Amino acid sequence: MQFDETSLTPIFIQVAQWLEDEILKGHILEEEQVPSTNQFAAVYRMNPATARKGFSLLVEEGILYKKRGIGMFVSTGAKEKIRKRKRERFIRESVALLMQEAEKLGITGDEVIEIIQGYMEKAADT
Repeated sequence: MQFDETSLTPIFIQVAQWLEDEILKGHILEEEQVPSTNQFAAVYRMNPATARKGFSLLVEEGILYKKRGIGMFVSTGAKEKIRKRKRERFIRESVALLMQEAEKLGITGDEVIEIIQGYMEKAADT
């Protein structure tokens, strides 16, 4: 994994997003220990404070929790919490934008549904 220093998204947020994606993909399981921020920073060649800030963001959101003297772990229910938040953001941002653009172009809701179904059929064939 490479974190993009040229992105408008700060590195610590990219770290948090990457960890969330790993949890969603099942690469990091609930109640599983995550690497220490120093280990993570060494592997990905970043400032440990940056890694710590990304991990801390997930602690604040209840995705990770700390066990004093042991490390950080993925919270029970973290996967569903992440999925729910990302789903709400997707609907709020992507779907709303899609419908606004469709309206500008004179595409009806039914036509949008047909377009999406066609796209899904093509994707299933590949």
